[in-house]
Amino acid sequence: MAQNLYGPGVRIGNWNEDVYLEEELMKDFLEKRDKGKLLIQRRRRLKQNLLRPMQLSMTEDGYIHYGDKVMLVNPDDPDTEADVFLGGDLSLCMTPDEIQSHLRDELEVPCGLSAVQAKTPIGRNTFIILSVHRDATGQVLRYGQDFCLGITGGFDNKMLYLSSDHRTLLKSSKRSWLQEVYLTDEVSHMNCWQAAFPDPQLRLEYEGFPVPANAKILINHCHTNRGLAAHRHLFLSTYFGKEAEVVAHTYLDSHRVEKPRNHWMLVTGNPRDASSTMLDLPEPPAEDTRAMEQAMGLDTQ
Repeated sequence: MAQNLYGPGVRIGNWNEDVYLEEELMKDFLEKRDKGKLLIQRRRRLKQNLLRPMQLSMTEDGYIHYGDKVMLVNPDDPDTEADVFLGGDLSLCMTPDEIQSHLRDELEVPCGLSAVQAKTPIGRNTFIILSVHRDATGQVLRYGQDFCLGITGGFDNKMLYLSSDHRTLLKSSKRSWLQEVYLTDEVSHMNCWQAAFPDPQLRLEYEGFPVPANAKILINHCHTNRGLAAHRHLFLSTYFGKEAEVVAHTYLDSHRVEKPRNHWMLVTGNPRDASSTMLDLPEPPAEDTRAMEQAMGLDTQ
């Protein structure tokens, strides 16, 4: 195959047109660079916002309040299935579409979600507890109350809401084909969620009690009555790599009790270190360990 081994500097053929085209391409490149519209500039801005360090709210009474900034964490379960590809504590994260994120300066809606091993609060996994009907900032969130979960993604003028709707032939989760969970900027009844006590035998008794921070709860979608669940055995190829799928589906065992897939914690900030969470604190020693330490201390005296 014949190749053109000559550049515009060699004045043969339509050399004047070639020089003009190169000048136009360079002018277009410089104009896009000055306006920040280059692909690499858009990717850098998006990652800077999504990975921006955030500070979680700190609770003084041990409960969750409206207006608190928290992380939604699916806690690790030692008795989980053996075919999982992501272990440990998984936090709920916003996951923009990889192609659309290259074409737009803002987040595309609806925006996807996934679960990933991330214990550090950043823009893509820090949610805000919002009231549905009225401004209740500062009031305690209670079991059975409607609330919204909003997220800014690190942007200053953007608020997306955790939403879900019934599964259809054209709208379902990518891997399991169950009810999809997504983020949208539209405020509707699809944004409403409720917290429930994990033990079904005590669930009615705990109705109306404050929701504790950093404790296992269930998060149920009000419109469809499906529980938020993390699929540790199904991965999604996302903008940030392979991450676990998140859906709205209630998993029950033989005793009609929700499985660990439906367990979540509303994690707050660490009062000792503003850049960490309560998950980073060491667990207190068990009663038998504490008694042994006391006995050993008496023996040494």
